[in-house]
Amino acid sequence: MPADDKSGYVGQAQVIAMAEAAGFKLDGSSEINTNPRDTKDYPKGVWTLPPSNSHDAADAARYKAIGESDRMTLRFVKPAH
Repeated sequence: MPADDKSGYVGQAQVIAMAEAAGFKLDGSSEINTNPRDTKDYPKGVWTLPPSNSHDAADAARYKAIGESDRMTLRFVKPAH
């Protein structure tokens, strides 16, 4: 992530690249933990959403309706040498 990125979000491509650079191979992925309601553009980044709830009390219902952040589920394997 760029040093000035204060969103707290890490992209799937970046996670895959980091794991592959460490010698792992992507073996599978799932959309089971995605949250399409998460637009990733909140004033206090990912921490605006539950469970952190870093927002004004007046906005609680709005962020509760969005739910927790969009998540990725990836499976990596370490190839045998």
